[in-house]
Amino acid sequence: MKQWHEMAAELERYIRPATFPLAVQLPRTEEEIPAKARRPLRDMGKKLAPCQAAALARKYGWTVAVSASESGCAIASHTHGWEPADPDGVVTFFMYMKYAHDEASAKAGMAAMPAIEPGSCAAVVHAPLARTVFEPDVILLYINPAQLMRLIHGATQETGGPIVSSFSGRAASCSEGVVRAFRDNAPQIVVPGNGDRVWASAQDDEMAFALPASMLDGLLRGLERTHERGVRYPVPACLDYEPRVRLNIPLTDIFKNPVL
Repeated sequence: MKQWHEMAAELERYIRPATFPLAVQLPRTEEEIPAKARRPLRDMGKKLAPCQAAALARKYGWTVAVSASESGCAIASHTHGWEPADPDGVVTFFMYMKYAHDEASAKAGMAAMPAIEPGSCAAVVHAPLARTVFEPDVILLYINPAQLMRLIHGATQETGGPIVSSFSGRAASCSEGVVRAFRDNAPQIVVPGNGDRVWASAQDDEMAFALPASMLDGLLRGLERTHERGVRYPVPACLDYEPRVRLNIPLTDIFKNPVL
């Protein structure tokens, strides 16, 4: 796991996130879940949504696994392939919550939800990348917009193309982030959804970024190269200018001639 721990240190150096960058695993079987991972029902006596598990990992430094039987979020259970939702039930939910104007828009919303094939994974496991004991499938970071800009610089430095993402404001970090990055093998920019904010304490200034773990090394190379040219975080503001006030008059001139 040393290489992942070292890459976590590089992310800390170039991005300086407020919470731990996360290693995310989507194990195919229960046997692949790390033995010491905290489990919602066994260790906390309650079900959790995957976004809550991510929050516990990125803020507390825990390793947390949520399996099908431990999921407290029906949307996440659907998109992870644990318990595919009845289409009519999703339409009813979208309309009840006013996420959708009518039945047609509700069906369009459901069709756009990223999901992986049932049986593709038995659970989702989150852990700080710097402490991971498993090989991650996806890297997940919560960051501010300026840090996100730098991650985009790193992720696109070798490919040249932009990052293409879509946003619904629902099931964001778990589905539009982790699931879509895993399924499509592509980096994803994430606007944290309502669940992320209500149950997982995502803050108003936070965005998220999900990346297939196989692409992290390339992203770090891109960060290093752009960092060498002064494109950095914190962003170095231009400060080598002469201060001016009032009609573009130099400050020194005002003291020489106060009646200006």
